[in-house]
Amino acid sequence: MTLIPGDGTGPELTEATRRVLEATGVEFEWDVRHAGTDVMDQHGGNPLPDEVLDAIRETGIALKGPITTPVGGGFRSVNVGLRKALDLYGQVRPCKSYPGVRSRFEDVDLVVVRENTEDLYAGIEYEQGTDEAEELIEWIEARGGRLRHRDAGISIKPLSITGTRRIVEFAFDYARRHGRRKVTAVHKANIMKFTDGLYLRVAREVAEENGDVEFDDRIVDNMSMQLVQRPEEYDVLLLPNLYGDIVSDLCAGMIGGLGLAPGANFGEGVAIFEPTHGSAPKYAGQNKVNPMAMMLSGMLMLRHLDEEEAADRLEQAIAGVIREGERVTYDMKPTRDDPSAVGTSEVADAIVDKLGVHV
Repeated sequence: MTLIPGDGTGPELTEATRRVLEATGVEFEWDVRHAGTDVMDQHGGNPLPDEVLDAIRETGIALKGPITTPVGGGFRSVNVGLRKALDLYGQVRPCKSYPGVRSRFEDVDLVVVRENTEDLYAGIEYEQGTDEAEELIEWIEARGGRLRHRDAGISIKPLSITGTRRIVEFAFDYARRHGRRKVTAVHKANIMKFTDGLYLRVAREVAEENGDVEFDDRIVDNMSMQLVQRPEEYDVLLLPNLYGDIVSDLCAGMIGGLGLAPGANFGEGVAIFEPTHGSAPKYAGQNKVNPMAMMLSGMLMLRHLDEEEAADRLEQAIAGVIREGERVTYDMKPTRDDPSAVGTSEVADAIVDKLGVHV
């Protein structure tokens, strides 16, 4: 499978994760490929070389460290580029409480399923003051629309029947496969009747075809409040792109932060596993950052590979290290300046010890 170390702290996190995955006893044949700011000069300013995409298409599975979004140069994001190039339409971000983590919440066990290719992330934008923006405003006004102020930048929000149907079907399949009880579609259909309204209508149609899994829906602002008040009432949250990005960070905050938030992106015959957080370049090379989000992403990869026993042992080992609270990074200590905090590689050592195999 393809292994992409990333940049910033990515290589440290990737190495720590590789070690614990191999300590499960599962045999891996890694095809290491490089992307990010470190390779831009070698590829004409492109942080996502074609050879990386080709490698992922060939192996079908990739484990990826975080990658910095370049400043300027017109390249939006390697993550967005990967999703578009490989049509990774389904993102899964589990948010689960582990005893020993400092949080205001206990026993949270949610899965955010986010549509990955449409919505405002489609990148259809018109800059304020350009001829294109002026032409679009004139077109809108000629058809009865009105902007409060004409000096506006404009983003287009496409939500399609095709894109919505496949992500809703994906969410129900995921729930069924993983023994989940309910799917909740999250939207703003009361205001955006022709986009979120379409999304909700299609979600309800698909729900009728999947009567073995419970279904309901919530308006996104109300959903945010209810998650804080009673998260135990929810299970799989299904969201369009922008809401999914925001709500997944809210859920991550409920379980202790992005340091414990794994992620996976799925397309037809392709899956990429990666932590939700960024590359934290200011900490690069310091052996400081928490590797558990990427390790938990590796656990998701094991489940995707039907290595359920290995995935269970890895999750239990991570949970054990968290519960004991001794060999953890600074962000998981009672205070961030706790002198007993360990580094990235030492967390890997602790988890390898729990797994009982030394590499």
